[in-house]
Parts: sequence; structure tokens; C-alpha cells
Amino acid sequence: MNRARVEEIAAAVGDLLKKQEEVKEEKKSKAILWVFAIIGAIAAAVAIAYAIYCYFTPDYLEDFEDDFDDDFEEDFFDDDEEIEVAKAEKKSEEE
Repeated sequence: MNRARVEEIAAAVGDLLKKQEEVKEEKKSKAILWVFAIIGAIAAAVAIAYAIYCYFTPDYLEDFEDDFDDDFEEDFFDDDEEIEVAKAEKKSEEE
């Protein structure tokens, strides 16, 4: 009878040890899940902050390019008119 009782206690202790190991593994997996959840939340917050920053920051380069194009076109056409006037003056002087 003692032998059966000892085997029963040993089996119970073995079951408890297995359950403890399972609980430890579960805790590790939960900890890893929490770490990834926190990293994901931080990444989402950073992405939202960057999107808001880009939305509210004016695009100065676009304005500069528009102004540059306007100035260039005005100068370009003024130069053509001046060249045509100069050519006409040369022709009239030659004649």
C-alpha cells in the first residue's frame, strides 16, 4: 500500500511540475506579446505624428518653383521682345 501511495504522490508532483513549466512558458509568450504590442503602439503614434506634421507643414519648395517659373517666363519673353526690337533697329540702321 505504501508503494502505491508513493507512486501516486510522485505522479501528482510530476503533474504539478509540468503545469508550472506550462505557466512559465505562457508567461514568457504573454510578455513577448506585450512587448510587440507596445512597440506597435509607439510605431503607430510616430506614424500619426509624422502624417500630421507633413499635413500642416507648408511646402515652400512648391511656392519657390512657381515664383521661379513666373520670373523666368517674364524674363524670357522680355528678352525675346528686346532681341526683336534690337534686330529691327539694326535692320533700319543698315537700310
